[in-house]
This record gives sequence, C-alpha cells and structure tokens, in this order.
Amino acid sequence: MTDLYIAKNQLAGKKVELSDISIRDGLQSLETVIDTDTKVKYLEGLILAGFKRMEATNYGHPKFVPFFPDATEVLKRLLNSETKAPDGRTIGQMMKRNGGDVELTAITIHESGAERAFKDFDAGHGPDRILQMTSTCPEHQKANSGKTHDQYFTMTEQVIKAAHSRGMVVNGTVSTIWGSPFEKFNKQYTMQEKLDIAIAFVKRYLGCGADDIELADHDGSVTDYHKAYEFFSRVLDPKEMGIGPDGRNYADPNLYIAHFHTKNMASALRNAAAALKAGIIRFESCMSGIGGQPANTVDGVPIQGREGDYYSDHFNHGLISTEDLVTMFHQIGVVTGIDEEKLIALGKGFRRDVLDMFAAKQKKLNRPSMPCRSFMLTDGKLPKSVTELYAG
Repeated sequence: MTDLYIAKNQLAGKKVELSDISIRDGLQSLETVIDTDTKVKYLEGLILAGFKRMEATNYGHPKFVPFFPDATEVLKRLLNSETKAPDGRTIGQMMKRNGGDVELTAITIHESGAERAFKDFDAGHGPDRILQMTSTCPEHQKANSGKTHDQYFTMTEQVIKAAHSRGMVVNGTVSTIWGSPFEKFNKQYTMQEKLDIAIAFVKRYLGCGADDIELADHDGSVTDYHKAYEFFSRVLDPKEMGIGPDGRNYADPNLYIAHFHTKNMASALRNAAAALKAGIIRFESCMSGIGGQPANTVDGVPIQGREGDYYSDHFNHGLISTEDLVTMFHQIGVVTGIDEEKLIALGKGFRRDVLDMFAAKQKKLNRPSMPCRSFMLTDGKLPKSVTELYAG
C-alpha cells in the first residue's frame, strides 16, 4: 500500500489551477431555478477572488435541464460586465474572448447543445470551452446521453472538429471511473478492470482530439484514497500513456482535471490530496460542496421525461467544496492564486443567498433540500481525518 502521507513542505510552492463550477454543476442539483442576477453576481465574485476558469452555464435542452434558460444572457453579461477589479480592469476586459485570461466553459453533452454554443460563439458571445461527457459504464452512458459508446464518440469527434474550427477548446469528461450508480457495472468488473477501462477511454477521447480530460467520480465511488492515487499515477505515467498520434504527451498533467463527488466531504478531500501527490495540478469544485446529478423536480413539479432518477439521494452527492479545497491546498503550501479570505466571505454569501433561500422554498413544499457541506463554512476548520495526511 502506497504511503500517501504528505510531509511538511513536500509540495510547498507547487502551483495548481482551480476551476469553480458552482453556477453550473452546483445549481443544477437544486430543485429550483436561480435568477440570472444571482448567477452573474457569484461568477463575478469568484473571478475577483482569483479564479481564471469558470463553468458558467449549461446548454442542455430546456425541457430536461430547465435550470439554465439564461445561458446566452449569463455569458453576454460577463463579456460586457463593467464591474471593476482592484487593478482597474473590468470583468468584461478579463474575459478570454476580450483578450483577458478568464476562460468560460459551458456544458454541451448533446449535439443540440453544441450547436447552441456554436451559434452564440459565432454571434460574439459564446463560451471559450465546451464540455462533452462519456461514461465507462454503458448504462450510465445511455441514461446521460441516449447513445451507446460508439455512437457518442462518433458524435463527439465531429463536435470537436467543429469547435476547433472556431478556435474553441473542448473538454472530454470520463465518468464512472471507480464505479457507477448502476450496480450491474460494479458487479461485472473488479476495481482493477474499471481502472483499465477508464485508461482506455481517456486515450480514446484524446484520440478524438479533446483538449483536456475531466476525470470524474460522479457519485463518490472512490472511498479509498489509495485507489485515487493509483489511477492518477497511472494517467501521469509516460510508459502507460505514451505519445498520441497527434504528438501530444498523454502523461502531461495539464491534460487532466480531477472531479470528485461524494457523500463524505472528508473522503473527497483525501482523494484530492492523493491526486495532488500523484501529480495532478488541475481540480474542479463547488461552493458549499453542492452539485451533482441534475434535479428531476422544479419547485415541486416533476420534469417530464426525467422520471426514474438513478440517484435516489442526489442531495448527498455534492462536489468537493471550493472553500475546503482551497484551504487544504494553502495548508499544504500549494499556490492556488485564490484569495482565501475573499473566497470564504463569498462562500458565506452564496450559502445565504442560494442554499438558505432554496431550503426555505423546499420547506414550504415539504421537500428535502441540499445542505451546506463545506467544513470551513460549517465548522471553521478541516477535520483531522484530512489534515493528518499532511500536518506535522
């Protein structure tokens, strides 16, 4: 068993790149539609706290993913924002599309979403980066996209070509790496076989031309952080990954982003520490530790066509907390570029304006709500089960 204890100062000075995806992944799990002003307010706040990569919206079909009717409007507002940063630049000037260094991502799992993103991009206000997603589990793949693996890769290869012709970046997400909500897949393969399948999917996505790969545990299947370390070490092993047909080094850490959902926030943080030690330098997170499977109900009304959710407790599968992840990295001595004080203050506001508001709505409907899962916001400190990996 690999010893994952991170000695004091072992990783001090190491630089990582963090992407906050609260306004997409986070909000899609709430059973209500958050207004455009709130979305823009917190996207701007995250940018002012130092984030350079943001998941701003989702171009999913409004009938099935009704939480982002304002996808185009959100992007327009950011690109034209006059809100000023301390250095005098406006948020609009900070956007990549306007010559800045803040990259905006939108989710486009299906062809129709990609076409909407392309239309907005061609009109001057689309995202810089789009995300496509495949799952190693066939059942999860079919439930998410309506396509088989071969059908999806054929489609995504064409989407990637169309995006690249416009100068857009494309992320290819590989999901269900350590396990799936569909037990058939879990019983069919050993953990070793699951990791082997995931490596093959990563190579296939890169072969299709994906610019980077999100490596996702979408339901907290990796509860043993040693297994997280094992997989990320393999992905960054030049002997295992090799050189792609396009000449890229498939073991380049810049190609990969770690994405951890979990019922247990401490487990997710241990996984992130393991990924960091393995050499991963890019991570995604959500404020308050919310996010996950898109809700199937809006203000108590079921979404037609989304019945039979394969997550029975989607409020317990949030993403790793942004507040906690940044705090942990800073305690290790890792450089994030994020102003922790500003982030914690912003996180408190987000909890008040979004989660507390949502909880009040759900209470009136006699429905459950998603709690704040951030240790830093609820306890003011990280648990010993996390800090023992690197303190001392």
